[in-house]
Amino acid sequence: MWASDMQQHAARNYAIVTAAYWGFTLTDGALRMLVLLHFYKLGYSPFALAFLFLLYEAAGVLANLIGGWLATRYGITRMLTVGLVTQIIGFTLLSMLDPAWTAAMSVAWVVLAQGICGVAKDLTKTASKSAIKVTAAQAKEQGSGQLFKWVAWFTGSKNAMKGVGFFLGGLLLESLGFQASLWCMAGLLALVLVGVLSSLPAMMGKSKASKSAKELFAKNAGINALAAARVVLFGARDVWFVVGVPVFLYSQGWTFTMVGGFLAAWTIGYGMVQALAPQLVRRSADGLSAEVPAARLWSAVLALVPVGIAVAVTLQVPHLEWVVVGGLGLFGFAFAVNSSVHSYLILAYAGSEKAAEDVGFYYAANALGRFIGTLLSGLLYQWGGLLYALAGSAVMLAICWLLTLQLPVKKADHAPATNEGLHHE
Repeated sequence: MWASDMQQHAARNYAIVTAAYWGFTLTDGALRMLVLLHFYKLGYSPFALAFLFLLYEAAGVLANLIGGWLATRYGITRMLTVGLVTQIIGFTLLSMLDPAWTAAMSVAWVVLAQGICGVAKDLTKTASKSAIKVTAAQAKEQGSGQLFKWVAWFTGSKNAMKGVGFFLGGLLLESLGFQASLWCMAGLLALVLVGVLSSLPAMMGKSKASKSAKELFAKNAGINALAAARVVLFGARDVWFVVGVPVFLYSQGWTFTMVGGFLAAWTIGYGMVQALAPQLVRRSADGLSAEVPAARLWSAVLALVPVGIAVAVTLQVPHLEWVVVGGLGLFGFAFAVNSSVHSYLILAYAGSEKAAEDVGFYYAANALGRFIGTLLSGLLYQWGGLLYALAGSAVMLAICWLLTLQLPVKKADHAPATNEGLHHE
């Protein structure tokens, strides 16, 4: 009876955390589309639009590192709360944007507000994924593969919800306008915040935190290699996805609505594949011996996709835009499996006592990759168009594959036995 109660309690906490992050991600996706559409209509170039998101991505690096430490020291529920409140503050600041301001003042204000939202996003993500580690450990009696299934569903559903957010952002902007849309989203997050505070244990995930920076960064070999791979994996996506793809499709005669709808559909499909990853990846009893080779295989497959598209761009094949769209579909499928396996492996390598710190370290690498990709996306496209962006993506993915060769297939002997709930079918 006690074990059954523990399982139900863990499943309940998992459901609450997932629902809270759904609400957050819905507004985060809507925010991106709001900013893109609003400033595009004001005449900003795609490169200027990419610049608006640089601080958003850069802020995530520090937010993940500090967020993981804070979640360990003060509890996951408190950090979820801080993340939600911070996002509400960011929305409020954005809503104060005055059309009478100069372009420079407007850009500076938006970049600052976006930076605050970037901190909110990664504080919330780190706390949410750390909560999965805690709840899966509590529910280890539920059987094989539970952690991988929960991580895959959480990650996939989150990204699908982000795609829905893209649609929501366009709908809100058209029906309510920029300022009222932000107020509406802030109100939605306030309801989510009330649900978190009233439903989750206040001290969930609280443990003994690192006492020094040296201890905070002293990760095991698996986490270090995986974090490095994550930097180039997400850099390889954003280096052609942020600016290259939208600008290229514009140049082929697509309208902004067509491009935005395609990117939203791509994101939803990407999330669905992530959720299905446990059915696509063979699992092992120890949680690593089959999963690590899978990470290597899918990294190699993914690296071939931008190479193939780059060849098509070089040859200027007929109906090139549809070749790029099809290639992006293949890229999204392979990338989703890679991302899902990586998201599982970080929790498999993480220690249970400081899981939030380990996850924060890993997602700081994730944020660093997005920042590098966003920056290079504008630069490479300006220097050599979509071809250069694709070449940059291929190089990063080759590095990612090489780094996955360094992933250990066994846990370090000194690592605590944290993965009792990882025994797979």
